[in-house]
Amino acid sequence: MTTAPWQDPALPAAARVDDLLSRMTLEEKTAQLYGVWVGASTDGDGVAPHQQHMNTDYDWDELITRGLGQLTRSFGTAPVDPALGAQALARAQRRIAGAGRFGIPAVAHEECLAGFTAWGATAYPVPLAWGATFDPALVEAMAARIGRDMRSVGVHQGLAPVLDVVRDLRWGRVEETIGEDPYLVATVATAYVRGLESAGIVATLKHFAGYASSAGARNLAPVRAGAREFADITLVPFEMALREGGARSVMAAYNEIDGVPASADPHLLTELLRERWGFTGTVVADYFGIDFLQTLHRVAGSPAESGHLALAAGIDVELPTVKCYGDGLVAAVRTGTVPEALVDRAARRVLLQKCELGLLDAGWEPEAPARDVDLDSPENRAVARRLAEESVVLLADPDGVLPLAPDTRIAVVGPRADDALAMLGCYSFPSHVGTQHPETPMGIEIPTVLDALRAELPDAKVTFSEGCGVTDTDVSGFAEAVARASEADVVVAVLGDRSGLFGRGTSGEGCDVADLSLPGVQGDLLDALVETGVPVVLVLLTGRPYALGRWDGRLGATVQAFFPGEEGGPAVAGVLSGRVNPSGRLPVSVPRGTGGQPWTYLQPPLGLAGEVSSLDPTPLYPFGHGRSYTTFAWESFQGNDVTEIGTDGSYDLSLAVRNTGDRAGAEVVQLYLHDPVASVTRPDVRLIGYQRVELAAGESARVTFRFHADLSAFTDRSGRRVVEPGVLELRLAASAADVRHTARLTLTGPVRELGEDRRLRCPAEVSAAD
Repeated sequence: MTTAPWQDPALPAAARVDDLLSRMTLEEKTAQLYGVWVGASTDGDGVAPHQQHMNTDYDWDELITRGLGQLTRSFGTAPVDPALGAQALARAQRRIAGAGRFGIPAVAHEECLAGFTAWGATAYPVPLAWGATFDPALVEAMAARIGRDMRSVGVHQGLAPVLDVVRDLRWGRVEETIGEDPYLVATVATAYVRGLESAGIVATLKHFAGYASSAGARNLAPVRAGAREFADITLVPFEMALREGGARSVMAAYNEIDGVPASADPHLLTELLRERWGFTGTVVADYFGIDFLQTLHRVAGSPAESGHLALAAGIDVELPTVKCYGDGLVAAVRTGTVPEALVDRAARRVLLQKCELGLLDAGWEPEAPARDVDLDSPENRAVARRLAEESVVLLADPDGVLPLAPDTRIAVVGPRADDALAMLGCYSFPSHVGTQHPETPMGIEIPTVLDALRAELPDAKVTFSEGCGVTDTDVSGFAEAVARASEADVVVAVLGDRSGLFGRGTSGEGCDVADLSLPGVQGDLLDALVETGVPVVLVLLTGRPYALGRWDGRLGATVQAFFPGEEGGPAVAGVLSGRVNPSGRLPVSVPRGTGGQPWTYLQPPLGLAGEVSSLDPTPLYPFGHGRSYTTFAWESFQGNDVTEIGTDGSYDLSLAVRNTGDRAGAEVVQLYLHDPVASVTRPDVRLIGYQRVELAAGESARVTFRFHADLSAFTDRSGRRVVEPGVLELRLAASAADVRHTARLTLTGPVRELGEDRRLRCPAEVSAAD
C-alpha cells in the first residue's frame, strides 16, 4: 500500500499539509473549519443562550463525507459513563474517518476550567481559588492530571484557561478568572497551560481579548478600555501564556472594543497575535461568536457575511457547530465574494494542528478506551484537596476564636453549609450540566462543610439550621437559626453563592450583579446571628468577593473560600479545626461598601481615596491579604537605599523569612512596583513578583527577587512599550497595603523601547537563610 506524502510522519508537517490541501476540494477544506455539537438541545433551554439558533438542518451521514474539523463536547453535554463515552467517541471518530476521502478524524474538544467537564470527573477548585494559592507549581500539577484524564478518553483540546483580568467584581464570571492582577493571572495561567500541554492536550486561551472589561460588569457588554489599559493589563497574561506556556489555541472573545467586535478584528487576531507575537496555532470562535456578528453585533447581514468577517480577521474554527462556515461560505467563495485564500489559510492551520496530534498519520485509529475509566482517582482527589487547602483565606481572627476547640458546641447555620453544590463553580459538571438532569446521581463524592466539620471534630456537639435560602427573601427560618446559635459556644455561618449559568445562579456566566451585597437575605441572617452575642465565624463559599464592611469588627473570624471544589468541605473544616494552617492570599480585594466602588487595586492616584470625592474605594481587605495561625518575621533585608541601574539593568533584593510560631506554615512574599513619576499615569502599586515559602516552626529561608528594568515598562503616549529613566520603588510586602521593606532605585540612561522579547516575569529563588 502506497502512503501519500501527507500521511508520512517522516516528512515535515508543512510539506504534508501542503500536499493534502492540494488534493482537497473547497467543500473538504471548509469542513475542517467547523465543529458539530451532537446531542445539544435547540429548544432554548440548553447549556447556553442562543443554542436554538444552531444549524441542525444537516444530514450527519452526508456532512461527514466532506470531513469534519471538530466534535463539540461529547462528554460535557449530558451525563455519560466515561467508559461508554470513550467508546462512543471512538465510534464517532471511526465513522468520520471512514466517511471522507482522506480518513481524517475530528479534533474532540471539551471544557476543563475547573476540571474535565465530564460526569464522574474530579471537580477541582475554580480558577479564582488557584489565584488564592499563589502556587503555580501546584496548578501545573493539577492541569497535568486534567490533561491526562482527557487524553485517556480521546479528547484532544481543552477550552481553558481563562486569562481575563478582573476589572469589576460585579461581573458574573469573576469565579472563572484567576484574579485582578495581570502578573498573578499570567503566571498562574501559564502554569496551567504547561500542565495541560504536557499531557498532549491543546490548551485554549480565552477570552481574547478584553472580555472582563465590559461596561457595567454586564456579560457581553461593550468594552471601553483605553489603549494603555488594554496593552498593560488585558494582554499581558495572553502574551506570557503563549511565549512561556506554549498554548496552541486561542479563543476569540464575544466583546467589542470601541465598536469593533473581537471576532472581526484583524488587528487583534492577525497583526498582534500572529505577526507580532508569532503565534502559529489555531484561533477558535467562542460558542456562536461568529453568528453573533450578525445577530448581536449587527456588523454583518447574513451568516456568510459573518463568516467572511471572521475568516478575514483570523478565526480558523467555528464553534460549537456549523452555521457561518458551511454551505453559505462555500457559495460565497464560488461567487468570488470571499477569497478562497482565506479558507486555505485557516484550513492549513487546522491541518497543521491535526498533524501535530497524529491525526493525519497513515493507519490512524482511535485509541481503544479502557473498560474501566476512573476520572476521579485518589491521586486526583489528593491534588484537589491540597489545592483547596492552600486556597482558603483567613481574612480575620481578631480574638483568636479559631481554631475551634475540639469539644465545643457549634451551631452551623446558613444555606451553603449542607449543599454539595456550594463547593462548585458554574463550569464544574454537576453545576454546568448535572442540574439539568436531576434524575442522575452527581457522579462524585462531595462532602459538605457540615459533614466535614462533624467528621473533623467528632467530639464537638454540632447542630444545624439553614436559616434561609441563597436568594430567598423568606426570613421565617431566622428564629430557629438564632435559637441554635444561642445554645452554642460558637456559630459557624456558612454563606455565599449558588453558581449557575445565565441567571440560574448568583455567580457564573451571565450571573452579573448590581452591587456587592450578599445574595438574598443572607446579610440579615448574619446580623441576627451576631446580635446573639455568641462569637460568629463567617465562612464564605463564593465566586466573587462581597462587601463585608457592615460586619467589620463584629465577627469572631472570617474565612473566604472561592468555590473550593469537591474536597473543599474538608479543606474548610480543616482550617476551622486547625488541622490546616491557612495560607491563601486574596487574588481580589474585598470591598468595604456594597456599591459604587467595584474596581480593583490597580488604580492611579485619582483612583484612590482623596478629598475630591466623598466615595472611598479603599478595600476592607486588600489584594494579597491573608492570615495564618503562625507568625513570620521578615529579617535581614538586603537592598541599598539608593541604587542606580540602567534602563536595561537588573537588581537583586532579598530578605530572610522566619517562622516565629510553634507550627508549620506558609508565607507569601510579594514584590510590588511603585513608579512616582512617569509620562502617563501609572497604578500606585502593582505586583511584579511573588514567592510562596513553606516553613517549619522556627525555620528560616532567604527569598531573592531578580528584578529587571523591563518589569517597569508601560505603554507610553505614542503606543510604544518603554522603560523610562527615573526613580522607582520596589516594595516587599505581605499585601498590596502591607509593605515591609522598600528599595529605592534610579534608572539611568535613555528611554528604552522594548520588543516582543521583553522579560515578562521576575524570577524568585528560595535558599537557606544566612
